[in-house]
Amino acid sequence: MVVATDDADVIVVGAGPAGAATAYHCARAGLDVLLLEKASFPRDKVCGDGLTPRAVAELVRMAVPIREQDGWIRNKGLRVIGGGHRLELPWPEISSYPSYGLARSRMSLDQLLAEHARAAGAKLHELTNVTGPLRDERTGRVVGVTARPVDVDGRRAGDEVEYRARVVVAADGVSARLATGLGRVKRDDRPMGVAVRTYFRTPRHDDAWMESHLELWAGEPGRSDLMPGYGWIFALGDGTANVGLGSVSSTAAATKVDYKALFAAWMANAPAEWEFTPNNQVGPVRGAALPMGFNRGPLYGNGLLLAGDAAGMVSPFNGEGIAYGLQAGRVAADAIAQGLARGTAAGRERALATYQGRMKDDLGGYYTLGRVFVKLIEHPEVMRLCTRYGLPRPLLMKFVLKLLSDCYEPHGGDVVDRTIAGLARLAPAA
Repeated sequence: MVVATDDADVIVVGAGPAGAATAYHCARAGLDVLLLEKASFPRDKVCGDGLTPRAVAELVRMAVPIREQDGWIRNKGLRVIGGGHRLELPWPEISSYPSYGLARSRMSLDQLLAEHARAAGAKLHELTNVTGPLRDERTGRVVGVTARPVDVDGRRAGDEVEYRARVVVAADGVSARLATGLGRVKRDDRPMGVAVRTYFRTPRHDDAWMESHLELWAGEPGRSDLMPGYGWIFALGDGTANVGLGSVSSTAAATKVDYKALFAAWMANAPAEWEFTPNNQVGPVRGAALPMGFNRGPLYGNGLLLAGDAAGMVSPFNGEGIAYGLQAGRVAADAIAQGLARGTAAGRERALATYQGRMKDDLGGYYTLGRVFVKLIEHPEVMRLCTRYGLPRPLLMKFVLKLLSDCYEPHGGDVVDRTIAGLARLAPAA
C-alpha cells in the first residue's frame, strides 16, 4: 500500500554533514525542507572526527556555536611523525579560514547539525529509510522518493510512503543508493580510501595538535616491519581520543589488506603512557570506505543533486570529507533557491545546473592534483623518501601542509598560496 504524505520544496536524503547543511541553508532561504534520516540520533559514523579550518569556516557560515563550552576542542595544527622526524605544523594564518581546527565525535556532531537544520525550519524525519526515487512518468525527472518507516534496528515498521518535492538531494553516504538507482555508478578510475578507528580513554585527550603518523611499524620504528597506510590520533577533549588508520588506492579496486589486524599490531606497540589498552578502549574497531575525487556524477541531473560522500567528495590528499560536505550543502542550497525562484522549467534547470559548475570550478583541479598525489604515495619507496628527506625542509612542509589540508588562499596570498592555486587552476577539473 502506498500512502500519500508530506510535500515539500526540497527533500534531502541523509542527515549527515552534507544533508544537514543543505537542509539548513535551504530552510534559511525560506524553502520548505524535508530531511529524511534512516537512523535515529544520536548515531555513530566512522570518521576521524577532526575538522580542518576549511570545515570550521563552513560551521561559522552556518552560525553553529563552536566555543569550547559548546563541546568542541580546538587544535593548533598538525603534528607529523615519520622518517625519524617529529614536526608540529600550525594551521596557516590566512584570510579565507580561521587558524585553528576543531574536533568532536560524529556521534554528537551529526546530531548537532541535524538539530541546527531543524531549528532553522527543516522538518526532520528519523527512522525513515528511503527505498528509491520517485519519477515523473512522462519526463523521467525525479519528483520525490519512496520510503518506509523502520525501527532502531532497521527493520520495517510500517507501510511504504511517498514524499514529493520539486528537488531531491541525495546525501545518503557512500552507498549512494538513490544515485545508483538512477544509473549513476561510481568511477573506477577515482581514488578510494579505507579507514578503521576506535576510541580510547587516554591522558592524551586534551592534546592541542592533530597527530598524523606517516609510517606504521609492527614493532620498534626502523627495526621492524613497516606496515601499509597511515595513522592518526585526534584528541576529543572529553577524556577520549579518536585513534585510527587508513590507506588510499588510486583506483576503486577492492583491497585485501586486513586493516583491523594492522590496527591491532600498531596498538600492541603504542607507548604505555598513551594508555591505548583493551581496558581503555571505548567501542569496537569499525571501518568504512572513503569515496574520493568526485567519483560519482553528474552532481545534478533530472531533479536530483548529489552531495557529500554520495558524490565522492572526500579529498584524495587527506581523507577529509566533512568540509566538502558542508560546502556542498551551502552551494546546493543556493542553486536550489535560485532554481525554484525561476518562472520556467528551463530557467529552473539552468540555475540547478550551476551547482556542478561551482563545485567543479572550486574543487575539480584540486582533486585532480590529489589523484596524482595518490598515485605517487602508493609506491612505498616514494613515501619513504618523502618522509625521510622532505619533512626536515620548512618551506616544503609549509607547502605540503597547505596543499594537504586545502588551507590556502585561492586568490593572492604568499608564494606558496599562489603556487597551489595556480596548479589547481591548471589541472583539468574532470
